[in-house]
Amino acid sequence: MSVTIKDIAKKAGVSITTVSRIMNNKSEGIRKETCEKVLKVIEELNYKPNSIARSMITKKTNTIGLVIPDIRNPFFPELVRGVEDVANNAQYTVFLCNTDSSHRKETDYLTIMKEKNVDGIIFSGPQETQSKEFYQTVQEYEIPVVLLDRGQENRDFGGVYIDNEKAGYLATKHLLELSHRKIGCITGPANIPNSNERFKGYTKALSEFQVPIDDSIIITGNYQMEGGYQAAKTLLKEKDVTAIFAFNDLMAFGVYQAAVELGINIPNDLSVVGFDNLTYNQLLIPKLTTIEQSAYKMGEIAATMLFDQINNKNISKEQVFMEPKLIINGSTKEFS
Repeated sequence: MSVTIKDIAKKAGVSITTVSRIMNNKSEGIRKETCEKVLKVIEELNYKPNSIARSMITKKTNTIGLVIPDIRNPFFPELVRGVEDVANNAQYTVFLCNTDSSHRKETDYLTIMKEKNVDGIIFSGPQETQSKEFYQTVQEYEIPVVLLDRGQENRDFGGVYIDNEKAGYLATKHLLELSHRKIGCITGPANIPNSNERFKGYTKALSEFQVPIDDSIIITGNYQMEGGYQAAKTLLKEKDVTAIFAFNDLMAFGVYQAAVELGINIPNDLSVVGFDNLTYNQLLIPKLTTIEQSAYKMGEIAATMLFDQINNKNISKEQVFMEPKLIINGSTKEFS
């Protein structure tokens, strides 16, 4: 039979109210000796508080929801770790929801999180058009929400992002400074705003160097390795590109695969720049030149922002933009 607060109070010789106050860190006015006696009894009886009962009192479940679009993408596990480490330190549990970029799963998870009474949500939405319904529904629930990596176009919530336009500019400018002028571009899905922002950076750099935009060497990708592979085969077989900027590292990995199959040497025949600086880059030969965005740090900041809202009961609309950093490795070379 499980131990109750009543059992603790009886053994310690105090009231149930006194035990409850001590357990909930509201021991003002209670003698130190009494607190120590109650805590000792709790330890002796190995008391485990009922989380449901406690949540009815505190109005908190000590859980948060974390919604991500694709757990297979190595960027997101690092992001999850950042959130989870902060949550663990705050003695919170993370309810992880992987949507596979599915509107149906996104909606289903939101319903489940409402039923679980999560104290807040960190949301990395799959698609702008699908997320609008999510945002509206969450606002109706009136719980703290922080957007992460995606959703910067929505000003109703606070969020943590990278400056995607600047990142796209830095990547393209690097290739232009190496005298490349035929720079193939493999974007992300058109309905994901971060891809559009990176594309703005790409075109900005081309314009600065007075290089005309060539639509024929711009291919829409899907942020998956297979998408990068197929796009690269088209660019390398049919177009005379000397460099490729892939909008994430997974698609850059696909570029490597296509180059190997076609007998194209990186970087002697083709320069490649990715985006994310995934740990898997260390396995590539040569290592990939890429844009670094610290997924772990982004997760940490987002979780910290969410807990600030939960604890202070304020809904923040702060937008945090992290600075991108170009990491130059062996996959780019001067074009001659």
